[in-house]
Amino acid sequence: MNGNITSVDDQSFKSEVTDYKGFVLVDFWAEWCRPCKSLMPRIEQLARDKTGKIKICKFNVGEGTEVPSKCGIQSIPTLIIFQDGKEIARKTGTINDLSSWIDSEIR
Repeated sequence: MNGNITSVDDQSFKSEVTDYKGFVLVDFWAEWCRPCKSLMPRIEQLARDKTGKIKICKFNVGEGTEVPSKCGIQSIPTLIIFQDGKEIARKTGTINDLSSWIDSEIR
């Protein structure tokens, strides 16, 4: 995984996402999910392009169920943007222009 991407789980979600001051994108994914894997290079590029603007996190739903349940994750990939711990935007499925979506949400 890219060094600009933080892996989070049920235990670290609060400290890495909920308590974070600023914007955080959380990619809820799974190892077996083909659309999730096809999205990975775009997430990695986004992490490089948006350093200092938005924190990028990945949550493997195969390794934790508490947070996905609380966040209402019903299918993957699901991307959620949080600002100061509060959800401000959500997309499910593959996203063609990820950077434009992020830019429109974090003004």
